[in-house]
This record gives sequence, C-alpha cells and structure tokens, in this order.
Amino acid sequence: MRRTTNKQAHNRSQAVSVVRVCVITFTFVVFLRLLTFAQGSLTEYTDVQRVLTSLADILPPELRAPNTSTSQKGWQEWVIGHDRDIRRRLLRGDQDTLVNWLLFGTSFTRQPRAYFDPAETQDALRRRISLRTKDLISALASADTDERIVFARQLLLGQGYRFDSAEEQARLERHLYAEVDRVVAERQQYKDREDAAPAADVVERIVAQSNLFQDRGLSLDTSILPSFAIEQALEAIKGQSQVGANEIHRVAVIGPGLDFADKNSGYDFYPLQTVQPFTTIDSLARVGLASRAEDIELVTFDISPHVNDHIRAMGERAKAGAPYVLRFPRDLGSQWTPALVGYWKSLGDRIGMEVQLPKPLHVVNAVELRGLAIRPQVAANVTPVNFNIVTDKWNGQPFDLVIATNVLVYYDPLDQALAFAGIEAMLRQGGFFITNNVVVELPASRLRAIGVIAVQHSAERIDRVFWYRRNS
Repeated sequence: MRRTTNKQAHNRSQAVSVVRVCVITFTFVVFLRLLTFAQGSLTEYTDVQRVLTSLADILPPELRAPNTSTSQKGWQEWVIGHDRDIRRRLLRGDQDTLVNWLLFGTSFTRQPRAYFDPAETQDALRRRISLRTKDLISALASADTDERIVFARQLLLGQGYRFDSAEEQARLERHLYAEVDRVVAERQQYKDREDAAPAADVVERIVAQSNLFQDRGLSLDTSILPSFAIEQALEAIKGQSQVGANEIHRVAVIGPGLDFADKNSGYDFYPLQTVQPFTTIDSLARVGLASRAEDIELVTFDISPHVNDHIRAMGERAKAGAPYVLRFPRDLGSQWTPALVGYWKSLGDRIGMEVQLPKPLHVVNAVELRGLAIRPQVAANVTPVNFNIVTDKWNGQPFDLVIATNVLVYYDPLDQALAFAGIEAMLRQGGFFITNNVVVELPASRLRAIGVIAVQHSAERIDRVFWYRRNS
C-alpha cells in the first residue's frame, strides 16, 4: 500500500475544498433559480376539469379519456409535455428577434434599414440585407461585449455556427439569409390569415386576430405602444367607477418582454430594457388607482431566462440603491397621434426623474430621446417569476390586477382557455384582467368581460383593449 505524503494530503485537501466550494456555489445558483418557481406549480386536473369539459370537441386525443381517473393520468402526462413544448418555442422566438435586429438594428451597421418597401426592387433589398448580414457577422466575430451581440453570439453558437474562418462565416451567412426568408414567409402567412376574415365584419376580424400567432416562436420584443393602450384602459375603468381610488396594490404583468429591436423602429443604441412593469406602475399612480408608485407590488411572469435574469439583476441593483434607467426613443417619421405623443412626453413622472442622455450621431436627426431614471424604491418592488401561464398554477397571494398584452395571441383556443382559467384563479374577487386579446368566456368562468376600448397609435395602427372582472 502506497503511503500518502504530506504534500499529497495537502493537495487532496485543497481539491476537496475546491469541490466543496463549487458544490456550494452551484447549489446557491440553483437555489436562486428555484426561487422563481417557489410560488408556482403545474396545474392539476381538478383546476381545469371544467375547462376541459367545456372544450371537449377540440381536446387532443390524450385528453379525451372516458373516466376521471384516466383523465387525471392523461392530464398529468400532457401538461408536463405541453409545458416543455411551449418553452421550446422560445428558441424560434429568439431566432425571430435576431432576424428583426438584422433587418432594423442600427448599432452594428451604417447600412439603411431593410424595410420591405413595395417601391424597392427585390435586387436592391437583397443587396441591402447582404451588406447588413456581413456587418452583423463581423460584429459577432469581434470581441464586442455588447449585450445584444452576446445574445446573438450565444444563440448561434448553440446552433453550431462559428465565426473564426471564412468558411464558417459563409455558412452562417447562408443560414441568416434562410432565416430572413422564413420570417418574411411567415409574415405573409399571418397577413393572409388575417385578410381571410371579412373586411366589413369587425367582430370576425378581431376573432381572427385573437390567436393569429399560435404556431409562431415566443418573442421578447416590446415597445411603449401597449403601455399607452393600458393607460387608456385604466382611465376608462376609473372613469366608469368600476374601481375606486387607490384600490390597486398587487399587480401581475404576464410577458413583460425586453426592448431588444422592435419591428417598427428597431433602435438598439441603448442597453436592453424592460418597459411595461414601470409604465404600468406609472399609469396606476397617475390615473389615481394607486396612491404612490412605491405602494405597488408588481410580479412579472415569464418563461424566458433572458427576461427573468434581466429583471432579477435589476432588482438586486435597485436594492443596493441604483436607479434603473429607461430610454424612450420617438421616431420622428412614425406619425404618432397627438395623444400618444403626449403620453410619451409625460411618461414616467410618477416613478422617476428625467435624465439627459447622449444620442448617437447616426440617429440624431431621426429620433427624439427621453431618459428616465426609475427610483430604486420602485424598481426594487418588481419581482420576476419563471411561470408558464398556460400550464402553471399560482400559489401565492392574489392580485388586484393582471395584465397581458401581445401574449395570448401566441396560443390556440385551448391554451387561451387554460391561461384564462389560471388568470381567474390569480385574481381576488373583484380583481381585473386587462389584455389586447379577446378571449372566449366559458360558461363556468367567473371572469367576465365588462369593457373594451379602441386606442389609436397612428393612422395605420389601432389597438383594442379588453378588460374583465372576476365575479364571486
């Protein structure tokens, strides 16, 4: 038997210590991750039995069991697999986000944006996309640590693409061309679906739009347009005396999103940011449904690790006293309505203070920019939860208000009904649900529509916002 020297024993002790530290660190990281699950669990069969019974004609085969015990087993298996399937759609959403950035971003290229203008020839558009693609690949191959570059680099590396040789870059270029073609084809497909509804029948068109993107990737993109629509709805609710002054304290925002590079302006000269949690708090205080911004507890529900990690890090910085700075660009060519311009000018006066921010030279003549430093006490009250609104059950305290804009449109009627039932269970009696997506109310539901408003953003864009109240 070989004797162990003091040096070997010391080395072994060091190795054990390192392993122990790694295990403790890993356990702590996992614990932080699991905190986002602490108040959520997969929905049980008894929670959705009424929904499944009402929708028997559209259920998948595995949920059409002849008796309760078989139904419970089928549901348990289905909900686990369905949660996994929905989360897989994040990858396609990330790919869509990358394509939008390639076409409209301004930080990695000086080439004009690749709008699909009917007046532009296909050859000219292709040349522009080609130049933008080459510029993006050059940025990805560099040592740039910009947050968007890192996001795109990790996404593509995870798909097996590299940037360290001419051959690899050429292969990546072909992939990005194919992705652009895919996104363009899908946009045409969605437009055709929408156009198939009778133009003169407003109700039919709204219903056709309600689950338009049910087979699309789940995207991160956001903007202030839904925030403006939400404020208009809150003003209508307050004006109709459907809720009293200062009655809103606990709020949930489903799918808060990240301002990466939207499909309209595509500005990306500022860091990634989440907008809707703060515009919601701001609106509630300004409309008078909450006494002070600091009195609102807001929980965000999302399945994207990008969104949840961003909000979690923001909250940690806020608790250390750091403000959260938001940037609000306004494209001078966007033809916003005067009401929307007025909202943009006053946005944030209840949650922070305006700060001066430098504008990049290449966009200085095309955009106005507002900077807003959110008070740390407000930002610290925003908590992220990793939560699938279709398959998860909320086990925490009920909410006075739940908001979901540009979320339910990504789900089919069954998923929408399951989400609707889950939202009903989240709300206190008399609580409100606000969405820009009409949802079919099942007979057994206690969540009933009580209002709708049409909000005009520009001559071309109108958003319809619906609100529901949970009855006893």
